[in-house]
Amino acid sequence: MSHKDMTIYEHIGELRKRLVMTVVFLFCAMILSFFLAEPLIVYLQGADEAKELTMNAFRLTDPVKIYMQFAFIIAFVMTSPVILYQFWAFISPGLYEKERKVTLSYIPVSVILFIGGVAFSYFILFPFVVDFMTRIADRLDINQVIGINEYFQFLFQLTIPFGILFQLPVVIMFLTRLGIVTPMFLSSIRKYAYFVLLVIAAFITPPELLSHMMVTVPLLLLYELSIFISRFSYKKVLEAEELQAREMETK
Repeated sequence: MSHKDMTIYEHIGELRKRLVMTVVFLFCAMILSFFLAEPLIVYLQGADEAKELTMNAFRLTDPVKIYMQFAFIIAFVMTSPVILYQFWAFISPGLYEKERKVTLSYIPVSVILFIGGVAFSYFILFPFVVDFMTRIADRLDINQVIGINEYFQFLFQLTIPFGILFQLPVVIMFLTRLGIVTPMFLSSIRKYAYFVLLVIAAFITPPELLSHMMVTVPLLLLYELSIFISRFSYKKVLEAEELQAREMETK
């Protein structure tokens, strides 16, 4: 049954089924993540940028808070392919057969881009920022007392947004396929998009020019890549529409 043939109650029932399946997978992933959180925290504490720092818990609940945050993030990352698939399954009846196959391939690409964004931020940006901060403290002869909660919150602040922002090409490709955006529109709002990305980079990074540029430049390149991908996707949409028009004429 297509979406056009479904009533509003059937739509709600379908959405409810997708949400229930997602929650079940998230619950199972959460149980597994409790066993993965501890070795990941230990690994991150032993990384080069954290070896020279002494982690302190300023509140009794800090270790538990960090443990639960890691468990939830791990579970969410593990469940993300399921979430994307359920979203795709919900909207796929409204797509053409070729569009279903193409959009389904977005799921592994999206997961890879998220992991790539987090990896870029953690292995390139984060060590630079930590080194910069510690050098400033040494020059000012300030003895830093690092709270484990503050350290990992700062880590999350840098890495998680980057993983989300790296989804931009996939999102643009998807919206172009649906006809919501076009490459012409993306090009026309380029200067406004650049400004928004500059503001986002300012929120992610500390108030320091070099680290700000290290975030801004990849984001601008991602936007330009998104425009290029949108042109390719838009061309495919036009070809599909032309082919459909020809088929209608032959009938």
